[in-house]
Amino acid sequence: MKRRQMNGNGAVVIANDVARRYGEGDTAVDALRGVSLDVARSRLTTVMGPSGSGKSTLMHILAGLDRPTAGTVTIDGTEITALGDTELTKLRRTHIGFIFQFFNLLPMLSAEENVTLPVTIAGDKVDRTWLEQLLESVGLKDRRKHRPSELSGGQQQRVAIARALVSKPTVVFADEPTGNLDSKTGGEILELLRLAVEETGQTTVMVTHDARSASIADRILFLADGNIVKELPRSQPHDVIAAMEEISS
Repeated sequence: MKRRQMNGNGAVVIANDVARRYGEGDTAVDALRGVSLDVARSRLTTVMGPSGSGKSTLMHILAGLDRPTAGTVTIDGTEITALGDTELTKLRRTHIGFIFQFFNLLPMLSAEENVTLPVTIAGDKVDRTWLEQLLESVGLKDRRKHRPSELSGGQQQRVAIARALVSKPTVVFADEPTGNLDSKTGGEILELLRLAVEETGQTTVMVTHDARSASIADRILFLADGNIVKELPRSQPHDVIAAMEEISS
Protein backbone atom coordinates (compact mmCIF):
# COMPACT_ATOMS: atom_id res chain seq x y z
CA MET A 1 0.00 0.00 0.00
CA LYS A 2 1.32 3.42 -0.90
CA ARG A 3 1.59 5.89 1.94
CA ARG A 4 -0.68 8.94 1.65
CA GLN A 5 -0.26 12.23 3.46
CA MET A 6 -2.27 12.65 6.65
CA ASN A 7 -3.08 15.91 8.41
CA GLY A 8 -1.93 15.94 12.03
CA ASN A 9 -2.50 13.40 14.74
CA GLY A 10 -5.57 14.78 16.53
CA ALA A 11 -8.88 13.09 17.20
CA VAL A 12 -10.81 12.01 14.11
CA VAL A 13 -13.89 10.75 15.95
CA ILE A 14 -15.19 12.30 19.17
CA ALA A 15 -18.14 10.99 21.19
CA ASN A 16 -19.52 13.02 24.07
CA ASP A 17 -21.92 11.47 26.63
CA VAL A 18 -23.45 9.12 24.07
CA ALA A 19 -26.46 7.21 25.39
CA ARG A 20 -28.74 4.79 23.58
CA ARG A 21 -32.00 3.55 25.02
CA TYR A 22 -34.26 1.01 23.37
CA GLY A 23 -37.92 0.87 24.35
CA GLU A 24 -39.78 2.87 26.99
CA GLY A 25 -40.89 2.61 30.60
CA ASP A 26 -40.27 -0.60 32.52
CA THR A 27 -39.14 -2.44 29.39
CA ALA A 28 -36.51 0.13 28.41
CA VAL A 29 -32.96 -1.14 27.87
CA ASP A 30 -29.98 1.19 28.13
CA ALA A 31 -27.38 -0.12 25.69
CA LEU A 32 -25.09 2.87 26.25
CA ARG A 33 -25.01 5.04 29.36
CA GLY A 34 -23.10 8.21 28.53
CA VAL A 35 -19.99 7.05 26.68
CA SER A 36 -17.29 9.61 25.88
CA LEU A 37 -14.21 8.80 23.80
CA ASP A 38 -11.91 10.10 21.12
CA VAL A 39 -10.28 8.19 18.27
CA ALA A 40 -6.77 9.28 17.33
CA ARG A 41 -5.84 9.84 13.71
CA SER A 42 -3.76 7.15 12.00
CA ARG A 43 -4.25 4.70 14.87
CA LEU A 44 -6.17 1.47 15.35
CA THR A 45 -8.58 1.58 18.27
CA THR A 46 -10.34 -1.56 19.45
CA VAL A 47 -13.54 -1.78 21.50
CA MET A 48 -14.03 -4.97 23.52
CA GLY A 49 -16.62 -6.18 25.96
CA PRO A 50 -18.79 -9.14 26.91
CA SER A 51 -21.96 -9.93 25.00
CA GLY A 52 -24.57 -7.24 25.66
CA SER A 53 -22.01 -4.64 26.75
CA GLY A 54 -23.05 -2.21 24.03
CA LYS A 55 -19.99 -2.43 21.78
CA SER A 56 -21.88 -3.04 18.52
CA THR A 57 -24.36 -0.28 19.39
CA LEU A 58 -21.46 2.10 19.98
CA MET A 59 -19.86 1.11 16.68
CA HIS A 60 -23.07 1.75 14.74
CA ILE A 61 -23.58 5.14 16.38
CA LEU A 62 -19.99 6.24 15.76
CA ALA A 63 -20.36 5.21 12.12
CA GLY A 64 -23.66 7.05 11.69
CA LEU A 65 -25.65 3.85 11.15
CA ASP A 66 -27.73 4.51 14.28
CA ARG A 67 -28.55 7.66 16.24
CA PRO A 68 -27.97 8.11 19.96
CA THR A 69 -30.79 8.85 22.37
CA ALA A 70 -28.55 11.55 23.85
CA GLY A 71 -25.05 12.90 23.30
CA THR A 72 -23.07 13.88 20.21
CA VAL A 73 -20.67 12.30 17.73
CA THR A 74 -18.24 14.33 15.63
CA ILE A 75 -16.28 13.00 12.65
CA ASP A 76 -13.46 15.09 11.24
CA GLY A 77 -15.00 18.26 12.71
CA THR A 78 -18.61 17.60 11.64
CA GLU A 79 -21.21 16.76 14.27
CA ILE A 80 -22.98 13.87 12.58
CA THR A 81 -25.74 13.66 15.18
CA ALA A 82 -26.97 17.06 13.96
CA LEU A 83 -27.25 16.00 10.32
CA GLY A 84 -30.39 15.03 8.44
CA ASP A 85 -30.59 11.65 6.72
CA THR A 86 -29.47 12.94 3.30
CA GLU A 87 -26.52 14.87 4.71
CA LEU A 88 -25.54 11.89 6.86
CA THR A 89 -25.60 9.56 3.86
CA LYS A 90 -23.31 11.92 1.93
CA LEU A 91 -20.94 12.17 4.88
CA ARG A 92 -20.74 8.41 5.25
CA ARG A 93 -19.85 8.05 1.57
CA THR A 94 -16.97 10.50 1.96
CA HIS A 95 -15.66 9.86 5.45
CA ILE A 96 -16.58 6.32 6.50
CA GLY A 97 -15.62 2.82 5.42
CA PHE A 98 -17.32 -0.18 7.06
CA ILE A 99 -16.21 -3.81 7.28
CA PHE A 100 -18.94 -6.25 8.31
CA GLN A 101 -18.50 -9.66 9.93
CA PHE A 102 -20.57 -11.34 7.21
CA PHE A 103 -18.95 -9.45 4.31
CA ASN A 104 -22.20 -7.98 2.84
CA LEU A 105 -21.07 -8.35 -0.75
CA LEU A 106 -23.48 -8.18 -3.68
CA PRO A 107 -23.61 -11.68 -5.21
CA MET A 108 -24.20 -10.54 -8.79
CA LEU A 109 -21.10 -8.32 -8.87
CA SER A 110 -17.48 -9.35 -9.36
CA ALA A 111 -14.89 -8.79 -6.63
CA GLU A 112 -13.65 -5.66 -8.39
CA GLU A 113 -17.18 -4.33 -8.87
CA ASN A 114 -17.91 -4.90 -5.17
CA VAL A 115 -14.72 -3.04 -4.24
CA THR A 116 -15.54 -0.02 -6.39
CA LEU A 117 -19.23 0.07 -5.46
CA PRO A 118 -18.94 2.95 -2.91
CA VAL A 119 -17.20 5.13 -5.52
CA THR A 120 -19.74 4.19 -8.18
CA ILE A 121 -22.70 4.96 -5.92
CA ALA A 122 -21.19 8.35 -5.05
CA GLY A 123 -20.93 9.14 -8.76
CA ASP A 124 -17.17 9.58 -8.57
CA LYS A 125 -14.45 8.31 -10.87
CA VAL A 126 -12.48 5.30 -9.71
CA ASP A 127 -8.82 6.04 -9.04
CA ARG A 128 -7.41 3.16 -11.09
CA THR A 129 -3.89 3.48 -9.67
CA TRP A 130 -5.18 3.28 -6.10
CA LEU A 131 -7.52 0.42 -7.04
CA GLU A 132 -4.64 -1.61 -8.48
CA GLN A 133 -2.59 -0.99 -5.34
CA LEU A 134 -5.50 -2.09 -3.18
CA LEU A 135 -6.22 -5.27 -5.12
CA GLU A 136 -2.55 -6.21 -5.01
CA SER A 137 -2.17 -5.42 -1.30
CA VAL A 138 -5.16 -7.60 -0.33
CA GLY A 139 -4.13 -10.40 -2.70
CA LEU A 140 -7.09 -10.17 -5.10
CA LYS A 141 -5.50 -9.25 -8.43
CA ASP A 142 -6.09 -12.76 -9.80
CA ARG A 143 -9.59 -12.95 -8.29
CA ARG A 144 -10.91 -9.57 -9.42
CA LYS A 145 -13.42 -11.05 -11.90
CA HIS A 146 -14.71 -13.73 -9.53
CA ARG A 147 -18.12 -13.37 -7.89
CA PRO A 148 -18.52 -13.84 -4.12
CA SER A 149 -19.79 -17.43 -4.55
CA GLU A 150 -16.48 -18.28 -6.23
CA LEU A 151 -14.40 -16.90 -3.35
CA SER A 152 -13.48 -18.32 0.05
CA GLY A 153 -14.59 -16.57 3.24
CA GLY A 154 -11.15 -15.01 3.64
CA GLN A 155 -11.16 -13.76 0.06
CA GLN A 156 -14.63 -12.27 0.54
CA GLN A 157 -13.41 -10.41 3.61
CA ARG A 158 -10.43 -9.14 1.60
CA VAL A 159 -12.94 -7.74 -0.89
CA ALA A 160 -14.80 -6.10 1.99
CA ILE A 161 -11.58 -4.54 3.30
CA ALA A 162 -10.66 -3.18 -0.12
CA ARG A 163 -14.21 -1.84 -0.52
CA ALA A 164 -13.89 0.00 2.81
CA LEU A 165 -10.56 1.52 1.78
CA VAL A 166 -11.23 2.38 -1.86
CA SER A 167 -12.65 5.86 -1.20
CA LYS A 168 -9.78 6.71 1.21
CA PRO A 169 -12.21 7.36 4.07
CA THR A 170 -11.41 9.40 7.14
CA VAL A 171 -12.12 6.38 9.34
CA VAL A 172 -12.79 2.68 8.81
CA PHE A 173 -15.08 0.81 11.20
CA ALA A 174 -14.64 -2.98 11.41
CA ASP A 175 -17.35 -4.98 13.18
CA GLU A 176 -15.96 -8.39 14.27
CA PRO A 177 -14.00 -8.66 10.98
CA THR A 178 -12.55 -12.09 11.83
CA GLY A 179 -15.61 -13.47 13.62
CA ASN A 180 -16.71 -15.59 10.65
CA LEU A 181 -13.25 -16.87 9.70
CA ASP A 182 -10.93 -19.67 10.79
CA SER A 183 -7.88 -18.83 12.88
CA LYS A 184 -5.32 -18.77 10.04
CA THR A 185 -7.48 -16.69 7.72
CA GLY A 186 -8.42 -14.38 10.57
CA GLY A 187 -4.75 -13.78 11.25
CA GLU A 188 -4.21 -12.78 7.61
CA ILE A 189 -7.12 -10.33 7.79
CA LEU A 190 -5.70 -8.77 10.97
CA GLU A 191 -2.37 -8.30 9.20
CA LEU A 192 -4.14 -6.43 6.40
CA LEU A 193 -5.92 -4.13 8.85
CA ARG A 194 -2.67 -3.41 10.68
CA LEU A 195 -0.89 -2.79 7.37
CA ALA A 196 -3.50 -0.21 6.36
CA VAL A 197 -2.82 1.71 9.58
CA GLU A 198 0.95 1.54 9.35
CA GLU A 199 1.44 2.12 5.62
CA THR A 200 -1.40 4.46 4.69
CA GLY A 201 -2.20 6.06 8.06
CA GLN A 202 -5.75 4.69 7.94
CA THR A 203 -7.65 5.52 11.12
CA THR A 204 -9.50 2.36 12.13
CA VAL A 205 -11.97 1.41 14.87
CA MET A 206 -12.60 -2.30 15.41
CA VAL A 207 -15.14 -4.08 17.59
CA THR A 208 -14.10 -7.56 18.62
CA HIS A 209 -14.48 -10.17 21.35
CA ASP A 210 -11.21 -11.86 20.39
CA ALA A 211 -8.05 -11.14 22.40
CA ARG A 212 -5.73 -11.85 19.47
CA SER A 213 -7.62 -9.38 17.30
CA ALA A 214 -7.50 -6.75 20.02
CA SER A 215 -3.76 -7.21 20.48
CA ILE A 216 -2.99 -5.57 17.11
CA ALA A 217 -4.61 -2.30 18.24
CA ASP A 218 -2.78 0.79 19.46
CA ARG A 219 -5.49 1.34 22.08
CA ILE A 220 -8.00 -1.06 23.60
CA LEU A 221 -11.20 0.20 25.23
CA PHE A 222 -13.29 -2.15 27.39
CA LEU A 223 -17.04 -1.71 27.58
CA ALA A 224 -19.31 -3.17 30.26
CA ASP A 225 -22.99 -2.40 30.89
CA GLY A 226 -22.92 0.49 28.44
CA ASN A 227 -19.87 2.26 29.90
CA ILE A 228 -16.15 2.33 29.17
CA VAL A 229 -14.65 0.76 32.29
CA LYS A 230 -11.03 0.10 31.35
CA GLU A 231 -8.37 1.00 28.79
CA LEU A 232 -5.08 -0.59 27.70
CA PRO A 233 -2.33 0.47 25.30
CA ARG A 234 -1.13 -2.09 22.74
CA SER A 235 -0.99 -5.32 24.70
CA GLN A 236 -0.33 -9.04 24.44
CA PRO A 237 -3.35 -11.35 24.11
CA HIS A 238 -2.89 -12.75 27.62
CA ASP A 239 -3.10 -9.23 29.08
CA VAL A 240 -6.26 -8.59 27.07
CA ILE A 241 -7.78 -11.82 28.36
CA ALA A 242 -6.92 -10.85 31.94
CA ALA A 243 -8.59 -7.47 31.48
CA MET A 244 -11.71 -9.11 30.04
CA GLU A 245 -11.88 -11.49 32.99
CA GLU A 246 -11.53 -8.55 35.34
CA ILE A 247 -14.43 -6.58 33.89
CA SER A 248 -16.61 -9.69 33.57
CA SER A 249 -16.18 -10.79 37.20
